[in-house]
Amino acid sequence: MAKLKKGYLALIVLFLYAPIFVLIAQSFNASRYRGTWAGFTWEWYGALLENEDILAALGNTLTIGVTAALCATLLALLTAVAMRGMHVHLRTVLRGIANIPLLNADIVTGISLMLLFLGFGLRLGYDTILLAHIVICLPYAMLCILPQVLELDDVCYEAALDLGASPFYAFRKVILPELMPGILAAFLLSFVMSADDFIVTYFTKGAGIDTLTTEIYAELKLGIHPEMYALSTLFFVAVVVFAALLVINYRVLRRHNQMKRGGVA
Repeated sequence: MAKLKKGYLALIVLFLYAPIFVLIAQSFNASRYRGTWAGFTWEWYGALLENEDILAALGNTLTIGVTAALCATLLALLTAVAMRGMHVHLRTVLRGIANIPLLNADIVTGISLMLLFLGFGLRLGYDTILLAHIVICLPYAMLCILPQVLELDDVCYEAALDLGASPFYAFRKVILPELMPGILAAFLLSFVMSADDFIVTYFTKGAGIDTLTTEIYAELKLGIHPEMYALSTLFFVAVVVFAALLVINYRVLRRHNQMKRGGVA
C-alpha cells in the first residue's frame, strides 16, 4: 500500500513538472523545431539578450509586477487591520464583496477597467496596466492577510502600549512580525498573478507597450521564437530561487521570534 501511495504521488509530480522539464530541455536544443533534438546549445540564451522586444516586455512585467504586488499587499494590510475593528456583520459583508472579484470572469474585469479608464480620460499604457493589476491582485492579497489579522491576540500589543510604546512602534515590533508570513505570501501571490495575467493586460495596455504575456501572444502569429523557451526557463529558475529564499527567511524569522519569546519568558 505504501508503494502504491508513493507511485501515485510520483505520477502527480511528474504530471505537474514534466511540461516544465520539456520546456527547459527545448531551451538548450540547437534545432528551432520542436520534437527534433539537434544537440546542446547556448545559442537561444545569447539571442535572448539581443532581443530588445522581449527584454522590454520582461522589464515591464517585472516592474509592474513588483509595484502592483507592493501596492496590493500594503492596501490589503491596511484594509484587514481596519476590518478587524468593525462589527462582525459588516465585516462579513465586506469580506463577501472582496471575494467577488475572485469569481468574476477576467474578460469582464478587463473590459470594465478599460471603459473606466477611458471614461476618466486616461490614456491606455503603462499606468493603466499598473492600476489594473493592483485591482486584480488586491483580493488575493486580502485572502492571505485577513485571516491572520482576525486571529491576532491583542494581549502583547496592549502590553506594549502599557509599557510606553507608541501605537505605531507597537504595531511594527509586535503585530507586524506575526503577520509577516501572510504578508510575504500575499506579495508572492500578487506578483505571480500580475506576471501571469493576459486578458486584463490586453484590454488595458494600449499601443506600444507589452508584457511577457502579450508579447508571447503577438509572437504566436509568426511562431514562438526559441528565445522564449530560454526566457521561460530563466523565469522558472528565478521563481524557484525566490521561493526558496522566502522559505529560508521565514524559518529564520520564526526561529528568531521563538528564541526572543523564550528569552523574554
